[in-house]
Amino acid sequence: MKKTKVSIIGGSGFLSAELMRNLLVRDDVEILRVSSKDHIGQNIGQVHRTFYGLSDLVLEDIPPKECVDGADLVFLAMPHIITAKVAMELFETDVRIIDLSGDFRLRNLEDYTRVYAPEHPCPDRLGTFVYGMPELYSEQIRTAKHVANPGCFATCIAASLLPLAQAGQLSEKNVRLVALTGSSGSGVHPQAGNHHTVRSNNIKAYKVFNHQHTPEILQTLNAAGAARVSLDFVPVSAPLSRGMMSIAQLDAPDDISEDELRSQYEATFANFPLISVLPKGMTPEVVSVKNTLRIEIGLDIKIDEVSGKRTLCVIAALDNLIKGGAGQAMQNFNLMTGYDNAHQLMQPGMWP
Repeated sequence: MKKTKVSIIGGSGFLSAELMRNLLVRDDVEILRVSSKDHIGQNIGQVHRTFYGLSDLVLEDIPPKECVDGADLVFLAMPHIITAKVAMELFETDVRIIDLSGDFRLRNLEDYTRVYAPEHPCPDRLGTFVYGMPELYSEQIRTAKHVANPGCFATCIAASLLPLAQAGQLSEKNVRLVALTGSSGSGVHPQAGNHHTVRSNNIKAYKVFNHQHTPEILQTLNAAGAARVSLDFVPVSAPLSRGMMSIAQLDAPDDISEDELRSQYEATFANFPLISVLPKGMTPEVVSVKNTLRIEIGLDIKIDEVSGKRTLCVIAALDNLIKGGAGQAMQNFNLMTGYDNAHQLMQPGMWP
């Protein structure tokens, strides 16, 4: 069997651990090298304890070109800005790239400088990466040389609204959003706001109306067919290590029942078995999607007794490190190497 040879640059983080959890057990993949600026010389099982005794791979501090030498594909799993600078060293090589940072998701430089950094290291590359959302861009991902993996909030929210966007039912609508996320979304390095003592028994809003994934969500929905849609997005820090839930409310589409809308959602995701549209009476729960690539989506329409106004509520839940991160990167890897997006990724989670 011909193996796909891969390297990982940025090997000490949570997303890299999730990548290796999938890659190490595949008999059609060989991990050549894992580079890092942290834990240099340590075995990956010393850094990510679930791999202890399973691999001889060590974290190496080596130049990007050396790390990808002989590789068919490289995963970039570093913070923004750092990633773009590393990618610049690889563009002239033949290696295919899946970038898990935010550096190449946005097409518009003004969006990037507003939410990520005052400058982009290689602004001419914005718009050249295929956006790695299989539900929208499967065919483009298959042949792409460079793929920008979506953000966690962007995945959860955009996926939950995608059927509406594609049907033209989001145009000129305002969507009110509250989305809760676990602490792992902030990365492996501890921060004052994510300390266990302040996170475990606390819920707090942050970056109100100003989260960096907002332009990414709008870009995705616009590309799917939603013209002039606006978002009022409030992210919330939840006392979870992993897991995410988005709750969107908007004016319900005219002349469509809740059952018809649910059927529309089921048809949109018919070829994506990892997305479950729940029946009436069931709502998404983080515990049922945690540790999996699944998304659960629930729908409810309320008709106000006084005004007669119809309001649609769309709730979605996913694992922020998997479908919201490295698991989606594995879906993109599958497409880029000739498989179905869900190949070897259908494992159920653990209950409870």
